[in-house]
Amino acid sequence: MELNQKEKATLLDIVKKTVAAKVNDKDTPKFTVDSEALKEKRGAFVTLKKRGHLRGCIGYIKAVKPLWETVQEMAVAAAFHDPRFPSLKPDEIRDLTFEVSVLSPLKRIKDINEIEVGKHGLYIVRGYNSGLLLPQVAVEHEWDRESFLKETCYKAGLPSQAWKDKETQIYIFSADYFGDTN
Repeated sequence: MELNQKEKATLLDIVKKTVAAKVNDKDTPKFTVDSEALKEKRGAFVTLKKRGHLRGCIGYIKAVKPLWETVQEMAVAAAFHDPRFPSLKPDEIRDLTFEVSVLSPLKRIKDINEIEVGKHGLYIVRGYNSGLLLPQVAVEHEWDRESFLKETCYKAGLPSQAWKDKETQIYIFSADYFGDTN
């Protein structure tokens, strides 16, 4: 399911207004959403970049809430709860760009040749470890398939070659991702 431009604009508006409110210690804004596509339960990630560099990225892999609610919740999580970064400060907001990635359902694969760099994101699981990288990450870093697998293993806290282990589960998904450029 691809979103239309109005739906994408609505999600970006939700992200921006929510982050702006929360960074200024205001209540989470209330939104009325008419689009059936935005009411559908979907997995999604929200990415914040400050002057082109990652500033926060968190999401739900699986569909647990309506898309617009997931995006609003993940906007707050990316701004204030990404363990890799300190909480966002009000003076940073003017330097941010925002991106939303709406995920397709996960598909487990047995053959890494099913992975199309630029089209698929990866989710790797072994034991209690798991890691996910969105499709656009491989493109941004100009990774080939094997590099993408190694980096996803690293993100999962696994050895770089863990993707070759029979115990490791590899999932692919696609994402409709869009954002602003401020």
